[in-house]
Amino acid sequence: MRRISFLLLVVLMSLSAVAQMADPIHFSSQLRELGNGEGEVVFTALVDAGWHVYSTDLGNDGPVSATFNAVKMDGVTAVGKLKPSGKVVSEYDKMFGMELRYFEGKAEFVQKVKFTKPTYEIDCYLEYGACNDEMCLPPSTCELKRQGRVELAPDAAKEEELSADLPAVAADSAIADTMTVAVADSSAVGSQNVLWAPVIDDLLALQDDVPTDSGMSWWMIFLEGLLGGFIALFTPCVWPVIPMTVSFFLKRNKERRKAIREALTYGVSIVVIYVLLGLAVTMLFGASALNSLATNAVFNVFFCLLLLVFAASFFGAFELTLPSSWSNKIDAKSESTTGLLSIFLMAFTLALVSFSCTGPIVGFLLVAVSTQGSILAPTIGMLGFAIALAIPFTLFAIFPSMLKAAPKSGNWMNMVKVVLGFVELAFALKFLSVADMAYGWHILDREVFLSLWIVIFGLLGAYLLGWISFPHDEEGRRTGVAQLFLAMASLAFTVYLIPGLWGAPLKSVSAFLPPMNTQDFNLQPTQTEPRFTDYDQAMAAAKAEGKPVAIDFTGFGCVNCRKMEAAVWSDAQVADLLNTKYVLASLYVDDKTPLKEPMLVVENGQERTLRTVGDKWSYLQRTKFGANAQPFYVLLDNEGKPLTGSRSYNEDLGEYINFLKQGLSNYIRK
Repeated sequence: MRRISFLLLVVLMSLSAVAQMADPIHFSSQLRELGNGEGEVVFTALVDAGWHVYSTDLGNDGPVSATFNAVKMDGVTAVGKLKPSGKVVSEYDKMFGMELRYFEGKAEFVQKVKFTKPTYEIDCYLEYGACNDEMCLPPSTCELKRQGRVELAPDAAKEEELSADLPAVAADSAIADTMTVAVADSSAVGSQNVLWAPVIDDLLALQDDVPTDSGMSWWMIFLEGLLGGFIALFTPCVWPVIPMTVSFFLKRNKERRKAIREALTYGVSIVVIYVLLGLAVTMLFGASALNSLATNAVFNVFFCLLLLVFAASFFGAFELTLPSSWSNKIDAKSESTTGLLSIFLMAFTLALVSFSCTGPIVGFLLVAVSTQGSILAPTIGMLGFAIALAIPFTLFAIFPSMLKAAPKSGNWMNMVKVVLGFVELAFALKFLSVADMAYGWHILDREVFLSLWIVIFGLLGAYLLGWISFPHDEEGRRTGVAQLFLAMASLAFTVYLIPGLWGAPLKSVSAFLPPMNTQDFNLQPTQTEPRFTDYDQAMAAAKAEGKPVAIDFTGFGCVNCRKMEAAVWSDAQVADLLNTKYVLASLYVDDKTPLKEPMLVVENGQERTLRTVGDKWSYLQRTKFGANAQPFYVLLDNEGKPLTGSRSYNEDLGEYINFLKQGLSNYIRK
């Protein structure tokens, strides 16, 4: 039991380290004018204890080096390379296999510049990497934006005097115009515009106790992992190994209590291995990076292709296996060692050998939970997966007689793989759909998505009935009772999907489908369509029409947003209120459309640049309403003030109708 307690302690310590992850690097930037037409861009960092910031020029095979990057350099040019300053620590890193240089406590990076015009504008940033002994931050940046006048060096001043006066005036005018645009953009998203003024306190004063699903999110992630683990049990790579492993523990130990203890240790080792995998995903990406990856085109397209490869492997096109030398070395190592380490290495061998079956399930699970942007989601998902995988080894060791009643290996396990292949294929479309919506490609609109799902689940039903076969299937296989019921369920689901081609809401799967507004052909009589996807335009239209405004902060990759649209917005009374009594605006916080001009804003005392439409609406939600989760619904009057408390995800139709009626009543009284 001490061994088991030790392994559990390792898991808990690892979880604690990730949970306490914060913002350990505090950067500031400044432009120093040195005179004689020269200057320095200085980035200064205060580094929390236990962390370090890497220096410059570490090479492509190492961690993220500090680099200077210019967005705009008008009237100023960089001279030489970025220079690190401070007490540098140099040591050989075994993980990277190279000599690394980094700073602890404090670091400074200086880029020398030369002014070429009396007026200048500089927009640049430092990219850096930081780590501690347990994890690394994703590549981060510190920005610097400055414009002004400077006294040039004598040689440069003489060259400037040779230029005509008129172009110089024109240049000054151009700079003035640029400054005007910047001020206009800033005021459009700042406190100078009353419609953007914060109303957080007003919302809190009006807020009712609205139930949300946030308390269930961790349990749902854990249960998803648990389900994935139970599915993995019934694959050809795992199920046949269970009786052999349990028999090994029982035979090598004459004392049954010791055999049970070792089997328990083996099960806990499985948990540790897969939890460490979840921790590795968190360390590699970090919470903020996972959140931004949720609608990143490259991320979603990559995992769509990955799931397609997994599906093809399950169908029997090829086998996904790790190099056999890996498992052979680990297996040999486990035989040459004793005690806790030997059992842990045996569990690691199982993880390697079963990769061809568990890999696709683990991969899909990690992708699914990673896109939720939570720092602990991959770890919790892997914890559930590992517990499910470890249960039978422990249970059969305690009650070996149960092994006789367990089903024997056979063709049914290959059937499980094929069914999983169809499921992987269906979910691959979900990831492609997220990228398609976020970037506006319109290649996978709702009716196209539904058509593909109808074909996939129709073919799954045909396979279960024995109408089609795959390479690993036995010839002349018969349809069993369990297969028949599964086939009926798959074909019934296929029939259920068909009305969606004409606009049926399909509430049970709405979370996975593209939104209704992407469907071209829709016979559904009750629809709720946002009139605007721009906040300022919606507010202007509402004021002209004398109506309140309903703001829907949503996202293309937001599962709960699709659920609300299908379960609540499809109701006739809700649709009537939103379409006729309100001006409805849906603001997509993950819209990747570039803004015509980047917007400079100040948030929490730090300057930020808003570059996409989604950035703008996310900034509005955070600063005006003090929220950052979607869906988020708020009702406003024509001055941008809340009419009632906000709402988030809750499919209670009656409460949502009361929410809309209360807002309308308060608007009329005003």
